[in-house]
Amino acid sequence: MRPVVLVLQPGFPAEVPYYVRGLARRGALVLGVGDMPEGALSPVTREALSAYLRVDRLFDAPSLIDALRRWDLPLKLDRVEALWEMTVDLSAEVREAFRLPGLHNTQAGWFRDKDAMRQVLERAGIRNPRFARARGIDELRAAARHVRFPLIVKPLAGAGSANTHRVDSPAALEALIPSLGGHTTFIVEEFVRGDEYTFDALSHQGEILFHSILRYRPTMLESRSQEWISPQNMVLRDLDTPLYRRAYALGRDVLRALRYPGGITHMEWFHTPEDELVFGEIAARPPGGMTGELMNRACDFDVYEAWADTVLRGRIDQRIERRYNVGMVFKRAQGQGRIAHVEGYETMRRMLGDALVRTDLLPIGAPRRDWKNTLLSDGYVILRHPDLRVATEMSSWVAENLRLYAR
Repeated sequence: MRPVVLVLQPGFPAEVPYYVRGLARRGALVLGVGDMPEGALSPVTREALSAYLRVDRLFDAPSLIDALRRWDLPLKLDRVEALWEMTVDLSAEVREAFRLPGLHNTQAGWFRDKDAMRQVLERAGIRNPRFARARGIDELRAAARHVRFPLIVKPLAGAGSANTHRVDSPAALEALIPSLGGHTTFIVEEFVRGDEYTFDALSHQGEILFHSILRYRPTMLESRSQEWISPQNMVLRDLDTPLYRRAYALGRDVLRALRYPGGITHMEWFHTPEDELVFGEIAARPPGGMTGELMNRACDFDVYEAWADTVLRGRIDQRIERRYNVGMVFKRAQGQGRIAHVEGYETMRRMLGDALVRTDLLPIGAPRRDWKNTLLSDGYVILRHPDLRVATEMSSWVAENLRLYAR
């Protein structure tokens, strides 16, 4: 009998439709529920779904649960899956209501509440940044004195590096306070110096079935703070090094400490100049920024179907071989207004040759995107090569020499 899987908000964000399709391809009968009109779902999503329920109040858990119970389907749910940060808590509520396996309220809270996350991992002996929770501005100032400058201020339940601020002094903290907007609860934590990586994993009951390590160049916080930077993400081929074996052990220990039942997770970590590995944070969802495609290009496989195998069977049936380092360079135009000129494109194509996998730059005349609100910026380039040194040099060349101009 085909397993019946309900996916919350199956059309958003952009990579979610491929995970939905992965479930259908691996034999599941996939249902969707969300607040998007069915006609607004991508063709990939609509083709994969056997049924879709639109609700007006998706994030009102009692209302959603009631709507699901009244849905006229002669099917018993086997699983509920959430692939977007904002639906992690909601999916836990639905699982509890229908007595389904997966991440439940307590564990979901550990992934969504950074204070709770840090406390669990500290008890497990995992190296965290120094941190404190602050409710309101007075506690924010006290937390800063406890953690010590430089430090990071972020919302309690944020996603990625959005609304994350580095603060170097008491004066800088006072200058930041008026811009914190409606957030009332914050995490204040040590600013960790070092190289920043991700650890993206498919796991089942604490056992890692597949993992991928990506390096940010520069760190995400730096990329989000300086408009002139062309951020570079590099999915790495050779993970059998002392550093990356240590990262594997760190990721495994984090998953076990948080009692993650299985699926996909996105973790960030740092390697400091003192050769220390420091946990950053972890989310019970896939990585964003088209990282799924980068993992596929690195191994010439389908991570979306591998995820489906993980949640449906607790194993991966595909043969996985790491073949390439895969770089993605995000481009931000110089100037404001509309794209007027692109420099270096043909040189890039000739130089990279077969290593050039994909380009998607805004066309001439298109308005610039808001670089602060989208990682994809004004376009991107994806490249790959078996040799890390070569792939890194190629990525750096694109970052420095491919230029978009706007006016």
